[in-house]
Amino acid sequence: MVHEMTEKELITIMIDKYTDLQRIKKANGDFNNPELDYQLRVIKNKLSALGIPTEEYEM
Repeated sequence: MVHEMTEKELITIMIDKYTDLQRIKKANGDFNNPELDYQLRVIKNKLSALGIPTEEYEM
């Protein structure tokens, strides 16, 4: 049986990923990591497209 993800489930997963990436960046001191910055921009844009403000999740 295939389970289709609801929008709420998708948003929850994306918020988790966004906060995980921020924690990785802060923990590693990766303030000049182009790949990590790119991943953060991508997930931030996806959340924005779903109407989720990312400011609430900034570290």
